[in-house]
Amino acid sequence: MTARMLPAISRRRVLAALGALLGAPALAQRKPRYVVGVMRATAPSQKRDASWRLVESLRRRGYESGRNLVVEQRYAGGRLERLPALARELVAVRPDVIVAIGSSAALAARDATSTVPVVMFGNFDPLKLGLVTSLARPGGNVTGVLIAAQGTLAAKRLELLRDAVPGATRIGVLAPDDALFAAQLDELRRAAQRIGVALTVVTVRNGDYDAAFESLAAAKVQALFVGGHTFFARDGDRIIALAAKHRQPATYEWPEQAEDGGLMGYGADLDELYDRVAFLVDRVLSGVSPAALPVEQPTKAELVINLRTAKALGIAIPPAVQQRADRVLD
Repeated sequence: MTARMLPAISRRRVLAALGALLGAPALAQRKPRYVVGVMRATAPSQKRDASWRLVESLRRRGYESGRNLVVEQRYAGGRLERLPALARELVAVRPDVIVAIGSSAALAARDATSTVPVVMFGNFDPLKLGLVTSLARPGGNVTGVLIAAQGTLAAKRLELLRDAVPGATRIGVLAPDDALFAAQLDELRRAAQRIGVALTVVTVRNGDYDAAFESLAAAKVQALFVGGHTFFARDGDRIIALAAKHRQPATYEWPEQAEDGGLMGYGADLDELYDRVAFLVDRVLSGVSPAALPVEQPTKAELVINLRTAKALGIAIPPAVQQRADRVLD
């Protein structure tokens, strides 16, 4: 039986099937493929790298690498001076949006383009840095997600550390070699004056954590505040190990760093924050201008205390502080 002899309804089915088969590649070719740039000051980190968290959150929203998503990554390897050139590289590949992790990366992206949308993420004040005109209506090509709802959480973390180690009158501050960390230092110094503790600030230069901890030991600090910074998120395991070696009770930027062996972690949930970054990226890819997308701030910070670490350090966390914790690991 020839195709001409088939009943009309059968011919229609055959033609529809052939059309679907022939049309599928054409439809696939027309399906949008989005390019998302990611840049940060550090090298990639297996544990807290921005890319895999972001890609996973985007996947849940229907974006899949190799199908309709291309992720262009640029990492400065700890050399902040490389960020402007890396930002220009990203702009040259014509991304649909750039995700900038940390204040230095956000500034570099802002300076490299006024047209490509930028979604920033970090622990800084975008108003003071001139990245946006307001949090509610950013006004330019930059929006994003902040780690802290107010300030940098530095003051609150210092107070919690003092309460957890009430005998500490001199507290060390581990600071990154980054001029933009000054905002956290200002917040810390005001809080230290208010609660009556002295600070010893030691800057980690060229990644030499051993030298930094030797300086802290020489200053006889009794507890340690680890600054909130992308460098210290990347090197968290090393810092936790050195704090244990030098028997320093320390507080960290992320709750999960207490799970990794730190004494205390206080901050927002990192996966939830990156999910909000993915939400903003999705909105931008859907055609919404970043100028109209409010900068997001977390509504909750979580305190996690590791009693196993406290026991190893020979300190007792006061019951009142334990009761304030969202989770106590024992």
